[in-house]
Amino acid sequence: MLKDAIEKVLVSEEELKAKVQELGSQITRDYQGKDLLMVSVLKGSVIFMADLMRAIDLPCTIDFMCVSSYGSGTKSSGVVKIIKDLDLDLHGKDLLIVEDILDSGKTLHYITRMLADRGTASIRIATLLDKPERRTAPLTPDYSCFTIPDEFVVGYGLDYDERYRNLPYIGVLKREVYEK
Repeated sequence: MLKDAIEKVLVSEEELKAKVQELGSQITRDYQGKDLLMVSVLKGSVIFMADLMRAIDLPCTIDFMCVSSYGSGTKSSGVVKIIKDLDLDLHGKDLLIVEDILDSGKTLHYITRMLADRGTASIRIATLLDKPERRTAPLTPDYSCFTIPDEFVVGYGLDYDERYRNLPYIGVLKREVYEK
């Protein structure tokens, strides 16, 4: 069972729903009259993105980008590999990058600089989880649902070695699972 690998629930399903609704309302207010393009950084943010876009009461478009800097480990390698780039033209768009977790910030810092060179009107970052203790890149999210301690978390899209994404909450993964 998936839950047997979880040490503790850090953010419950109910807390996630409430915070995503709150964030959607804030984004609705902030993006009135703008050309909102939401970009999901796959794969981890797909569940958050789906729930967040339904909580935003504005017309918006979406696109997806897939990058890798982790492999099957628990820490970013610092080397960013673009696996799938965006399909849409970014010129004049108000870009909202939707990320699952802002950890070291290296990957998102790289992505943000790269996308800014494509003629965007603005770029903001919305992250489900912010882990500022581990930040090494000069990056702060514009929107964040939860600030969390430096623990290895899974669920609600976040994974360890492509597993545990389907948990409906954010849980701390037991050390023995990833320190084999």
